[in-house]
Amino acid sequence: MTGTLIGVSGCTAAARGLGPVGMDEVVLAGAQRLPAEVIRVQGDVVTLQVYEDTTGLGLGEPAQATGAPLAVELGPGLLGEIYDGLQRPLAALAAAGGDFIARGITAPALDRKRRWVFTPCVKPGDHVVGGQRLGTARDAATRLEEPVLVPPDVDAVVADALAGTVSVDEPVVELRGGGTLSLLHRWPVRRPRPFRTRLSPEVPLLTGQRVLDCFFPVALGSAAIVPGGFGTGKTVLEQSLARFAAADVIVYVGCGERGNEMADVLSEFPQLVDPRTQRPLMERTVMVVNTSNMPVAGREASMYTGMAIAEYFRDQGKRVAILIDSTSRWAEALREISARLEEMPGEEGYPTYLASRISSFYERAGRVVPLSGEGEGSVTAVGAVSPPGGDFSEPVTQGSLRATTTLWALSADLAHRRHFPAIDWIQSWSLDAERLDAWFTREAGSEWHDLRAEAMRLLQREQDIAEVAELVGIDALQDAERLTLESARRVREGFLRQNAYHDVDATCSPAKALAMLRILLGAHQRATDALAKGATLKAVLSPEIDEKLLRLGETPADRMDQAKADVDAAFDAALARDRE
Repeated sequence: MTGTLIGVSGCTAAARGLGPVGMDEVVLAGAQRLPAEVIRVQGDVVTLQVYEDTTGLGLGEPAQATGAPLAVELGPGLLGEIYDGLQRPLAALAAAGGDFIARGITAPALDRKRRWVFTPCVKPGDHVVGGQRLGTARDAATRLEEPVLVPPDVDAVVADALAGTVSVDEPVVELRGGGTLSLLHRWPVRRPRPFRTRLSPEVPLLTGQRVLDCFFPVALGSAAIVPGGFGTGKTVLEQSLARFAAADVIVYVGCGERGNEMADVLSEFPQLVDPRTQRPLMERTVMVVNTSNMPVAGREASMYTGMAIAEYFRDQGKRVAILIDSTSRWAEALREISARLEEMPGEEGYPTYLASRISSFYERAGRVVPLSGEGEGSVTAVGAVSPPGGDFSEPVTQGSLRATTTLWALSADLAHRRHFPAIDWIQSWSLDAERLDAWFTREAGSEWHDLRAEAMRLLQREQDIAEVAELVGIDALQDAERLTLESARRVREGFLRQNAYHDVDATCSPAKALAMLRILLGAHQRATDALAKGATLKAVLSPEIDEKLLRLGETPADRMDQAKADVDAAFDAALARDRE
């Protein structure tokens, strides 16, 4: 039904005469048919958030209800694509209208010209339900195969199944009683996709980053936040997670970040190589990008678009990591829309429902048995937060802390000292660590829990001694205390610091991390024993020992035994010189 625009204010507009409409329903506003979404209904007046720039949108222009909510197209061909917040393919929009996207321009999310060879795995008479595999689609050009799923809300009997070469929107299965299924289906972005059973978070998402996997692990299906100020390495950390995390599919959401930064991401991501396949990383990545100069309402929708895509791959039995940079820009979009609606503001002007919105979003992460009942899939969410001035007490960070299980706090001080990843091991924590101990003990080694706890105690002891040293001076400390400071420094620089651009050190397995901790903490214990027996501090802190310990990260995993032998030999030589 078509109504009339009666008001425009920033990213919102008001319309009358649309007839019966529902919340979240898409409305095409103005003569240019700009996409908008219903966010308030008061009598016959409907308030819309417009997903395009409203400049020039005039009163009296038509507004047409579509009868459907904002939805994404899900099917073969998603991987490798770059979309905006409404799942419009940016490459297709640029080809149609140039680099500066014109208002009202649109294109289908999945390429209708791309041909797929469909092989059904159902036959006439079969009963199909949501989540079940319908068949396999193979790209006619690249031979890439992708599964085709029955939409979650379907429960019907197959009348006919057609094999052959089709586009994503052509019918491939006819249903009894009418209706057809194609390779794609649409799903509302704000509606969580159903699943059969939620599983407990007992398996870690290995990131390849020692400080994360060892000290602050995140479970498959859990959620982590990465708060940090400008220049603390959020983007590099998320690129490292995209490359080395043990995920089958990466969904990267660039939400409201600076255009130059997003341009760098868009140019660098396609050049990244998947270390597991030596193929381009984009082959298992979907990107949803909204820069800070794009319409604010589109920024608000981009996180939901990314999550709906992630849930689709989860239902295929895949491990999905959704990386969001950053949730602060999404919250700022909520604040602006709330102000336009003249809602009662909460802390720092954010809407009072900010915490519940954050919680409901992260709740969609999870490790589940999909509707098909076969295997399991997971969505693990990692959301970057950009707190103003690095203040972790601001509302977005605090709301995210209450909704997630892991905090990876980035430190500006560590970043300035070129310590990357700049994870602050004092502020960070993980609620998943204890329940994942059994997995790490089984897969990496029986010493996992004890060595991890010992390393944390050493770092905490370093902080206590450093506070005393600031008052009395380093020379006033006892040798044992100075040894603790140096051993902790070796753990920080040799274990916690990791070179994202080194072929060996860029990623680290739990088994290698355990071996490194064993060597570093073993060196500390041996030095402590040597001091007790009369050795000098200079001997146990020999530069030769230091160099070998700090290069453990660059040592291949299969040479850790030799590395330990080299450290022991350096110790023996240093102690022998000390006795002479």
